[in-house]
Amino acid sequence: MFVLGLTGSIGMGKSTAARFFAEAGVPIHDADGAVHRLYEGEAAIAIEAAFPGTTACGKVDRAKLAERALEDPAAIRRLEAIIHPLVRESEAKFLAENAARGEPVVVLDIPLLFETGAQERVDAVVVVSAGPEAQRTRVLGRPGMTESKLEAILAKQIPDVEKRRRAHFVVDSSGGLDSARAQVRGILRAIAGLPGRIV
Repeated sequence: MFVLGLTGSIGMGKSTAARFFAEAGVPIHDADGAVHRLYEGEAAIAIEAAFPGTTACGKVDRAKLAERALEDPAAIRRLEAIIHPLVRESEAKFLAENAARGEPVVVLDIPLLFETGAQERVDAVVVVSAGPEAQRTRVLGRPGMTESKLEAILAKQIPDVEKRRRAHFVVDSSGGLDSARAQVRGILRAIAGLPGRIV
């Protein structure tokens, strides 16, 4: 089974690229989706213990948690120590299930792939990218997003130019949906039949 790692800085179009892999029938493990599920239940008790007042009714209040952690490196490390092992468990289960089904290719959608060393767990890395102006326009158009929040997020991420340098494949999302979809299909053709890791 060939394991593709999918990543890209905020606002670059990674979620859209993930959708195109899914359209092509490729199973996807969404690390952000796993975090959302954990916040809805399994991780809430540990997060409340570490960050009192950030949960309600057994679920994490993401806005309150962001206020407490987003711009505090020590708080981020505490949060990651709770969440990352649980996401890895979810990922390992996903890989085992798809290997057992004989899937030829799977995607691990990991926003902080390089930042967390996850490139060591995949056979090739796909980076989704666009120009800095397109990125800022997309991100600042999101509800509740501000320049300071964007800067805090970008400060945690390896610069796009470095991600592109480390990538095996780059999807340029600036050319529109049809172009990005075609690039995803081209990647799948390029890896078809390549041996992947034994899970």
